Amino acid sequence: MTHKEPIWTKPFISLFLTNLSVFIVFYGLVSTLPLYAKDALSRTDEEAGLLMTIFLLSAIIVRPFSGKLLDIVGKRKMLLIGLFFYLVCTILYYFITPFTGLLTLRFFQGIWFSIVTTAAGSLAADIVPKARRGAGLGYYVMSTNLAVVVGPFIALFIIQSYSYDALFIVMSILMIVGALVALLIPEVEIERIENRPKGFTWNDLFEKRAMPIALLASLIAFSYASVLSYLSIYAQEKGLLPLASFFFVIFAAVMLVTRPFTGRIFDEKGPAYILIPGFLLFFFGLLLLSFMSTPGLFLIAGAFVGLGYGALVPSMQTLAIQSTTYQRSGYATATFFTLFDSGLAVGSYVLGVVAVYFGYRNLYLLASILVLAVLVFYVFVIRKRHN
Repeated sequence: MTHKEPIWTKPFISLFLTNLSVFIVFYGLVSTLPLYAKDALSRTDEEAGLLMTIFLLSAIIVRPFSGKLLDIVGKRKMLLIGLFFYLVCTILYYFITPFTGLLTLRFFQGIWFSIVTTAAGSLAADIVPKARRGAGLGYYVMSTNLAVVVGPFIALFIIQSYSYDALFIVMSILMIVGALVALLIPEVEIERIENRPKGFTWNDLFEKRAMPIALLASLIAFSYASVLSYLSIYAQEKGLLPLASFFFVIFAAVMLVTRPFTGRIFDEKGPAYILIPGFLLFFFGLLLLSFMSTPGLFLIAGAFVGLGYGALVPSMQTLAIQSTTYQRSGYATATFFTLFDSGLAVGSYVLGVVAVYFGYRNLYLLASILVLAVLVFYVFVIRKRHN
């Protein structure tokens, strides 16, 4: 029996906890800042929506440059710098009340969120054993999956029981803990490339070998935007709004329960054994949402969407990193998230237009058809190319 290198080492646990704190703050603020803008600042729904848009915009703008930054400054050092400024931005929510100031703060926090998540994702790829990257990165992504539920739950509880000021204080304390834990993460030694080209080139923005799988991931993100941006509105339309939070609890729970198995299958049998079922599950979940009319079907759809999404995204991220050299894992990570975030942003806008003109049922139908098209493309083009 061969000895497997451990995944849950002290550096990995530290990185897991740091990423968890970053995303708890991210999802906590995403779920409550629109309410803060409307209730405390008397802003419209459209203005409240800008708080997410401008955050995502700055993250997308900066993401392609983050790989080069990690290369020049160092992954651990850039992670710590990013965490410091992300923490400062979190603290400033307590002090800034003008809406224009809040928008500016969101823009700058998006920059540091982009750098922190790229650095942390790249360090995770370096820390986990190479032969167990599928399982290791899958476990790492579990920190984000946990935050999907924990962040909104904590944030909504605080604003309902206490105040928005209390929310900003708790979020700041969580980030202080996350930043302190990051100090325990060691610098990973990576062989430097000799005779590196001077100046700035296309290769400093994107890792071309990661582009095919990252493009597919952007289409999955496009479809996922239907869940992230419009599920609560659709649930309200169907008279199921009280169940929306349970949808996300089930969504996250199935991802957490199945993650150990999917990661191991990815490493031992290959990506197709996870990606093909993942596409089908995600497709079926979105299709169920399109035609659902009862609470039971709504929650079952949450399970299928969680199973599919939880199988696809960590596996695609792993494939993007495995497509290139060890030294360029930072560039591959940046490329993956640049296209993924872009898919989310474009999907949120385009699917919103679809909802206005054709209704939410057709929005989810379109999203499911797109997933099916990506599956066909993967099976007959991407997978065949790698066989």
